[in-house]
Amino acid sequence: MIQNKLRIGVVGVGVMGFNHARAVKAMDGVELAGVMDADADRAAKVAADLACRRFVSLEEMAGGDLDGVIVAAPNALHRSAGCTLLEAGLHVLIEKPIAPTLEDARALIETARAKDRVLMIGHIERFNPAVQATKKACAGEKIISITINRVGPFPPRMSDIGVVIDLGVHDIDIVRMIAGAEITDVQAMLSSTRAQREDTALLQFRTANNIIAQINTNWTTPYKLRNLQVATEERFIHADLMTRQVVEYLDYQPDGSFRSRPLFVPMADPLRDELSAFFNAMRTGGPAPITGEDGLANLEVALECLKVGSRPANGG
Repeated sequence: MIQNKLRIGVVGVGVMGFNHARAVKAMDGVELAGVMDADADRAAKVAADLACRRFVSLEEMAGGDLDGVIVAAPNALHRSAGCTLLEAGLHVLIEKPIAPTLEDARALIETARAKDRVLMIGHIERFNPAVQATKKACAGEKIISITINRVGPFPPRMSDIGVVIDLGVHDIDIVRMIAGAEITDVQAMLSSTRAQREDTALLQFRTANNIIAQINTNWTTPYKLRNLQVATEERFIHADLMTRQVVEYLDYQPDGSFRSRPLFVPMADPLRDELSAFFNAMRTGGPAPITGEDGLANLEVALECLKVGSRPANGG
């Protein structure tokens, strides 16, 4: 169990990695000990801006007297970076998705288990207060269906992955969390119009506890839309994940009337809350709220969507 101020490093200081580094810098009880990036100039600038050390290699970071590391490098590097750091006895938070392949994901999980280190996966939408308010409103009720829309314009930075891995994996994780069960049946329809990989995906699932779910995600909508809808036997809940406004509809009457009311959604910083959860697991030795096994389950469903969605319509 760690008692002193945590010394934290960040691997990969692009947009998300820089956000992590800046958040760590501002938090109490932790120290941003250093950053590393394949772009030496970028790493040097961030290190100077945030007044921390610039590491030049994973090996140097592994021996840099750190307690934990956040890996926000490209997905292809997750296994090599994560395993190197875990083998050195460091706790690791890896940005979603956990890895490119199931084999890589399992290697990370096995290494963390062998070294008795925390491995947490950065599915930040779990910490969105609108998602949490929705989950709380559903507690104890029989859920019928979950519908999620996550659409927006094409991001020029994307090249090696499609919309299912980049965006859809967020919502696969939300479905599993709210359902409280694993996804057992997968149907997927994919299309590509502007990207090398799929940029439109309609995904349908059934969970082990018989909840049906649908995810609509694309890079072809000219504006961003992020919403979550959950139908239970007693109510319908609509959450805007961007404005963080949540409304529930209930008291259905035979004449078709109903009552609606906004739900309380507390102010929160999802990134800060995610990091706090990671640091708490490091300090207490308890499990991370989003484990390597969660990351593996999410990746397995996402890859199954890609597999099912690539089959010809006639099944041939």
